[in-house]
Amino acid sequence: MSHSESDQVLSYPISSAAALEPPAEWERLRDQCPVARVKLPSGDEASLLTRYDDVKQVLSDPRFTRRLSAVGAARVSADGSGGVFNGSMANTLPQGGEGHQRWRRMVGRWFTAKRMAALRPGIEEMADRLVDEMVERGHPADLKASLGFPLPVWVICDLLGVPDSDRDKFAHWSDTLLNLTRYTQAEIDAAQREFASYMAGQVAARRAEPGEDLLSELIAGTDADGGGLTDAELVGTGQGLLVAGHETTANMIGKMAGMLLADRRLWERLVADRSLVRSAVEEALRYDANPGFGMPRYLDQEVEVGGAVLPPGTTVVCSMAAANRDEYAFDGAGEMDLGRSPNPHLAFGVGPHSCLGQALARTELQAVLSVLLRRLPSLELAVPARELRRVEGLVVGGLRELPVRW
Repeated sequence: MSHSESDQVLSYPISSAAALEPPAEWERLRDQCPVARVKLPSGDEASLLTRYDDVKQVLSDPRFTRRLSAVGAARVSADGSGGVFNGSMANTLPQGGEGHQRWRRMVGRWFTAKRMAALRPGIEEMADRLVDEMVERGHPADLKASLGFPLPVWVICDLLGVPDSDRDKFAHWSDTLLNLTRYTQAEIDAAQREFASYMAGQVAARRAEPGEDLLSELIAGTDADGGGLTDAELVGTGQGLLVAGHETTANMIGKMAGMLLADRRLWERLVADRSLVRSAVEEALRYDANPGFGMPRYLDQEVEVGGAVLPPGTTVVCSMAAANRDEYAFDGAGEMDLGRSPNPHLAFGVGPHSCLGQALARTELQAVLSVLLRRLPSLELAVPARELRRVEGLVVGGLRELPVRW
C-alpha cells in the first residue's frame, strides 16, 4: 500500500450504495488495510478492523476493554455522549472482571436456549396475531411496523414484566440511547432521566409485589453467592435489556425478510423446504451488511493485531459485518447460502461480552420466519430492493420500513 493511502482517514460509519448492500470499501480494507484509520461522528479517530480473525481475536481478548469513558478513548457519537456505549446506563453495569461475570451469570440464567425454546409457542402465537392484523389492514403493508417492531417489544416487556402499552416510550428512549447523530445532548439527557425513573418505578413496584418476571427474580437476589444487584444495577439491567431486546431484533426481522425477498428464489426455496428455517436465520445474521456501528473497544496497553502494533490509548471498532463477509472464513462469503453449515458468524460477537440475548433473538427470528412462510407464502417486496431506505443516525442499522404485498 502506498504511504499516502495508509494516511487516508475514512469517515465512519462507511455508507453503501443500497440499504442491503455492503460498502464497496469493505473488501478493499480486508485485502489491503485490515487496520484502517477512521474518523467517528464525534470527530475522534479510531482503528477499524474488518478481517474475521482480527475481529474475533479482539473481541475475545480481555485487554481490549469496554472502558470507553477512559480519558484517551475516542467518543463515538457527534454529541460525545457515547449513549449506549458510554452513557449512565452503560457505566452502571460492571464492564469487566468478576463483577461482570457475576452479572452475566444472574441475568444469563433467564436467557438459556432451553428457556427460550419454551417461549417459542407464545412468540409464534403473537406473530400469528400480528400477521392477522396486517392482513386485515390490507397491502401494501410495512412489515417492520406491523410485525418487526411490535413482536420483540412484546416479548421483552413480557419477560421483564413491564406493560407492553408503554412501547412507544421505549422506542423513543431506546433511539436516544442509540444516537450517533440524530439527537441533541439535551434531548438525550431528558430521555435518559425519564427512562431511568420509569425503570426505577418498575423495580419499586416489583419489590412491593413480586411477579413471575425477570426483574422480580433479580430483585430476589436469587444468585447463590448472595450478592444481589444494587438498585442502580437493576435499573441499568432493565434498561439494557429493553434497548437490546427490541431495537436490534426489530431491525433484524425487517432486514432478514428484505434479504430473502430481494432475491425471491431464496424465499421460494424456504417455502418449499421449511427445514431450512434455522440455517436461513443464521445465514441472514451472517449476511447482514447493515448491522450498524460495530463494537468499539479501548486499549490501555500495546497489542499487535493484523500485523499492526496498536499503541496504548487506541480505540478500535470491530466490524463484525465486514468480518462475516471474509472469504478466508466463509466459502462464497458474498453469496447467501440458506443451508450454510457450519456458520460461525460473529453477528452476536464472541468472548466475554457476546450477546446475552442471542438465544432469544434466534428464537424470535425463527418463529417469525416460520409464521410468515406458513401464513404468507406469496409474500413479496412492494418496491424494488434498491429503493429500500436505511435507518440513519443511530448505532444500530436497519431499514426504515419494509413495504410488502402478498
